[in-house]
Amino acid sequence: MYAGAFLGPFGGGVTVAMLPELGTSFGVSPATASLSVSAYLAPFAAVMLVSGTLGERWGRRRTLTVAYAVYMVTSVACLLATTLPVFLAARALQGAANAFTTPLLLAALAVAAPPERLGRALGWFGSLQAAGQTIAPLIGGLAAEVDWRLAFVGVAVVAAALAVIGIPADAAARGTGRPALRSAWHPAVLRAGLVAAVGWGCVAGLNFLVALRLEEEFGVSAGVRGLVLTGLGVAGLLTARLVGGGVDRIGARRSVLLGAAIGSLVVVGVGLAPVVWLVAVVWALGGVATQFVLVGVNAMVLRSATENPGGSMSTVQAVRFGGAALSPVALTPVYYADPVASFLLPAVLLAVAVPTILPRAPARAP
Repeated sequence: MYAGAFLGPFGGGVTVAMLPELGTSFGVSPATASLSVSAYLAPFAAVMLVSGTLGERWGRRRTLTVAYAVYMVTSVACLLATTLPVFLAARALQGAANAFTTPLLLAALAVAAPPERLGRALGWFGSLQAAGQTIAPLIGGLAAEVDWRLAFVGVAVVAAALAVIGIPADAAARGTGRPALRSAWHPAVLRAGLVAAVGWGCVAGLNFLVALRLEEEFGVSAGVRGLVLTGLGVAGLLTARLVGGGVDRIGARRSVLLGAAIGSLVVVGVGLAPVVWLVAVVWALGGVATQFVLVGVNAMVLRSATENPGGSMSTVQAVRFGGAALSPVALTPVYYADPVASFLLPAVLLAVAVPTILPRAPARAP
């Protein structure tokens, strides 16, 4: 299950560092080749509105096996593609397949892990997701030095192995009956998703603002910008297990509030820090804040959504990614009007919106 947590984010980000090579192969510009990222993420977020509920109806083990098989086939299609439209279509199907794996793996993990250690298990899951996000550009870039298609060979092999291995029988147990979609769209679940969207979009989702500030105010090179931005993912990877233990000790709701408070300070810090090394240090702390919010939200939902845990998690994840996608659109104009305000605004959202939106009662379906 933890390997599945790694595969989705890795597959989503593997093309980021190979855009020039993709452009050369398909006869397009690197900017056009960047559609390979959106082609994966857009179906991923959209399909997750229903994927968890459908997976609970069809059975977790069966759905995960089929999803991994589709992921393998589409990875092979990516490496064999000779035109950009075919490549983008394969990437879209990859994203759709990943939409079925992530929420069902989280639901299965909630069954397999002892209740008192659920936070730790979710922390491990989060650390593997962070590892996939962090390592994907590196592996993709190294593969592109030889042939970018090699990256998709590796993805296809891992997906095939996961399809064969499956998940433990005790983790494949479903909730009661055939869950309806409305059970995953309960207001408390949607509110938890909004909290995840704010927590992610107003911290980790601000990497573009940090990059802009590093370039325009400090004049640092692309390599240095990339190194600074990687710090958040590395910190999230290294601390996710400890954060999970903290969630078990202090409770999921308090963990989310703690993460939002830390995140608010982080965002102000990266917007005002006077030197690059301080920006890097503060930005890395954002990885810890993000993990507190995400692990806490996941624990809240999984501990209460007994009827349709997979559907509830897919709704939370869909709202999270959909909301986070609005960060660049909303904040880039603010940055060019007033750079400091573009950091203060998300800091205020974290400090005010998260405590206001966060459900006080368990996010239980009716």
